[in-house]
Amino acid sequence: MTTTDIAREAQSQELIPRSSGTLPAVSSGSLSAYLDTVQRIPVLTREEEVMLFSEFGRTGDMDAARRIVMSHLRYVIYVARGYQGYGLPLEDLIQQGNIGLMKSVKKFSLEHKVRLVSFAVHWIKAEIHEYILRNWKIVKVATTKAQRKLFFNLRKQKERLGWFSQEEAERVAEDLGVKPREVIEMEARLQGADEAFDVIRAEGGDVAPSWYLTEGSDEDPASQVEMAEEADAHMAGLAVALESLDDRSRDIVESRWLGESKVTLKELAAKYEVSLERVRQIEAKALQTMQPLVATA
Repeated sequence: MTTTDIAREAQSQELIPRSSGTLPAVSSGSLSAYLDTVQRIPVLTREEEVMLFSEFGRTGDMDAARRIVMSHLRYVIYVARGYQGYGLPLEDLIQQGNIGLMKSVKKFSLEHKVRLVSFAVHWIKAEIHEYILRNWKIVKVATTKAQRKLFFNLRKQKERLGWFSQEEAERVAEDLGVKPREVIEMEARLQGADEAFDVIRAEGGDVAPSWYLTEGSDEDPASQVEMAEEADAHMAGLAVALESLDDRSRDIVESRWLGESKVTLKELAAKYEVSLERVRQIEAKALQTMQPLVATA
């Protein structure tokens, strides 16, 4: 997310007016400058915070909201730094946290009887959590409430390197209010790594998934689609070919070759009151008529 995206998000939250200034820029090339700028922004006293929220609530003063947001950016940085272990850029975590801060300002009420920072930290963490879950891996690793709880707490629960023992898994499960099997499953997910489907095989390296997941034409998706299209075309041609026959010839072909149980020549001869040889001749002529129509479909 770029600085422009953050500014747009801020304006969509109706916290920073388009005619006013915007949040300090956050980018990988100027992160240190951003941190220095934020640290120079004065922290509001309780009285100033109450006054600004009263003004914002009474008149919708966007400048008051902006002052509140700006004075709390340092807290976003503090929270975001706690999530650097997930391998995502700190500037991205800060920007997502800023969005959570702006949402908290919009939701905050002086009736809560607490300072904004105590209320905002939950919104800041929620936005950062969502960002991490969306971007940590190609495949989403946590979808249920229990999985999300495990994702953000499992590392803290580890007392040693290596996999959990059954006893450790049961203790962690009890502490977090989940099932032991969910602990084991999430540990496996966290240990796994994204792997490119089709990469150049390095000398002495592992084989890419594309080498073994599509082994043989029967398992190759492209081949399966091609075979399905050929089968559809064949069935369409067969339908056209059958329509070209007279009723008796079509019934003989369908009874002999297309039915669930194959009818004998003797049964068909009795049905049409002709000889076995005559039924065989009708069948041969019908198949000869159908062949070019099926082949050209």
